[in-house]
Amino acid sequence: MANPNLTPKQLKILTLIRDTRLSRGYSPTMQELGEALGVSKVTIFEHVEALIKKGCLTRDPNKARSLELSPDLELPDEQRSTRLPLVGSIAAGSPIDAVEDREHLDLETIFAPPGTNNANKFVLKVRGDSMIDCHIADGDFVVCEQRNAARNGDIVVALLDTGEATLKTYRPQRDGTVHLEPANEKYQPIVVRKEQLQIQGVCIGVIRQY
Repeated sequence: MANPNLTPKQLKILTLIRDTRLSRGYSPTMQELGEALGVSKVTIFEHVEALIKKGCLTRDPNKARSLELSPDLELPDEQRSTRLPLVGSIAAGSPIDAVEDREHLDLETIFAPPGTNNANKFVLKVRGDSMIDCHIADGDFVVCEQRNAARNGDIVVALLDTGEATLKTYRPQRDGTVHLEPANEKYQPIVVRKEQLQIQGVCIGVIRQY
């Protein structure tokens, strides 16, 4: 559902409710909406009631933070090429009933959700098949979060002291070395001392085109 004849003020209210829920995990109160938009609580209440009648909002009158946007409402700033319809589930094992569930999957918010520091994300194109058993293939794009430290088992972008960068699983050892493990039996781990590498980032997602 696109914005059904919304006034500028109503659009601001809906956007503020959505953004607050995304960043804080709960809805603003009527008072908070009024303070944010510079209008009275009574005016906000009137707008909210109008939005409920238009099918844009739902509200539980017995709860202070119950304002929720209707699931099929699409605000203007959500009409992006990265936002695709999520129409249901499909079985990759035994068959299941194909049930349509009209939602949206926003590729942008998966890797860069509102309220996070999106400036520290970057994308690399994979060359080679050393991580194929982790379902990272030649030609895939890996989405990474910039970090200078990693945990055991993270898939990292590691810069070696030779100037080479590689994508491998990070395995620190008790003897002070680090094993950068491939996910392909054709390749051997790269064994270096901690001071011989720099962690540039940690893989948080993979994008593949067919």
